[in-house]
Amino acid sequence: WVFVWEALQDMTLMILGVCALVSLIVGLAAEGWPAGAHDGLGIVASILLVVFVTATSDYRQSLQFRDLDKEKKKISIQVTRNGYRQKMSIYDLLPGDIVHLSIGDQVPADGLFVSGFSVLIDESSLTGESEPVMVSAENPFLLSGTKVQDGSCKMIVTTVGMRTQWGKLMATLSEGGDDETPLQVKLNGVATIIGKIGLFFAVVTFAVLVNGLLTRKWREGTHWHWAGDEALQLLEYFAIAVTIVVVAVPEGLPLAVTLSLAFAMKKMMNDK
Repeated sequence: WVFVWEALQDMTLMILGVCALVSLIVGLAAEGWPAGAHDGLGIVASILLVVFVTATSDYRQSLQFRDLDKEKKKISIQVTRNGYRQKMSIYDLLPGDIVHLSIGDQVPADGLFVSGFSVLIDESSLTGESEPVMVSAENPFLLSGTKVQDGSCKMIVTTVGMRTQWGKLMATLSEGGDDETPLQVKLNGVATIIGKIGLFFAVVTFAVLVNGLLTRKWREGTHWHWAGDEALQLLEYFAIAVTIVVVAVPEGLPLAVTLSLAFAMKKMMNDK
């Protein structure tokens, strides 16, 4: 239900809801039940369909992220603790553990080099530097989140969790707010431009329709007298303008991108 509520917060769906209400009022007043309710109920059905698809997609995506978290927690590493070498999850590490690292391993915590040979560490994930760093007794520092590019070594864990340099970096990034990705910025830019074009044509259409009605009434000499049918006609013109705005906004574009990303993530999980 949380995902349904979030889907209903979309501004386009709110405009569609107003359009459905106006359409129902105009239709029922002009044609009665059930003929006058067809358009309004059709819009309501469209809203429910969009909400269902969006909420289902978001729910499945959340499940996939949960599966990814489970996969991450399955990552294990060779550790010596209390004199016994054992395999354990990287999330169970404690300060003082001796971790055995080899080529391709990700450093699971901050620590100090104990012994090893030809150890090259890729620190690009932390520093952005593409050149690997040689770790030895002279430069013994190993940082969480970096990767062993060559050699093998033992390290003693000094810091785990959010106290590591990687954890501090993630905390700093999270404090920066929910910044949009470049893709989201581009999509929003395209949607805004299309929306403005749609709004322009909606205003022009509404103005032309109202002008036609006023011109006819002026010719008939009834411009000071308004009947109920004519007021309903104005409401119908407004509904047409709102429909143009709603149709112009590419509502399916973000949803299509979300579904594509979810599908790609699922495929990556299956391919390991």
